[in-house]
Amino acid sequence: MYKNSPKSLVLAGAFSIATLLSVSSNATIVEFETSQGNFKINLHDQTTPTTVENFLKYINDGDFNNTVVHRLVPNFIMQAGGFEFNGNFPLTAIDVDSSIKNEPLYSNVRATVAMAKVGNSPNSATSQWYINYKDNSANLDIQNGGFTVFGEVIEGMDNIDKIAQLPICQSIPMPDYTDEQCANSNFVPADENFVTIRAVTISNSSTTTAESLSPVKNTLINQESSSSDSSGGGGGSLSYFALLTLSLVGLRRKMKIS
Repeated sequence: MYKNSPKSLVLAGAFSIATLLSVSSNATIVEFETSQGNFKINLHDQTTPTTVENFLKYINDGDFNNTVVHRLVPNFIMQAGGFEFNGNFPLTAIDVDSSIKNEPLYSNVRATVAMAKVGNSPNSATSQWYINYKDNSANLDIQNGGFTVFGEVIEGMDNIDKIAQLPICQSIPMPDYTDEQCANSNFVPADENFVTIRAVTISNSSTTTAESLSPVKNTLINQESSSSDSSGGGGGSLSYFALLTLSLVGLRRKMKIS
């Protein structure tokens, strides 16, 4: 019977690692498994490479697993990639890597996925991302240096639309949660009261999948924004992080979670 030599085993192991790294770096379609149904995103890995590489690193590190959708504005955006629910408030922020360079090549039209940022800081994106519910290009393509669109939803947008129909408590979509419960200081939410992203996995590792897309170019990027970060359309600018913080503090006070 043939037996592998130590050298062949080492080479095989090296090949396996190289293959894994290749798959990880070239992935263009990822699938999100959530408590409200799944959806898939096709990434623009060749045209927004820095953003996609950053996004894939969070996926490969498992950082997005068991995070929650922490902000939803109906007919605007759904935002995630920043927080976990660990049984009490405030939500627990995930560890983030260094911020990345902005790549505002594509337009923030419906079903596109883009990076959230700190206000007045174009190159501040880390882990948080959002999905556009409608065409937000007039605002988000020019605000804060333009928000980087790095992919688009190719499957499951209906599930994302359904999330927008859920009860919202302090900007957080919360299934099976009523206004009375949100205002009740004695009611403590459970895991099932959040839209949880259970896992994010690579669905297709081919770099050619983007050829089937027809992304809309950002033609407004060189125009000056006529709206400030506090205008109500920031897609993750500093004003919205501030609102989120205030919301979580308020919710914690209402619920008095120990």
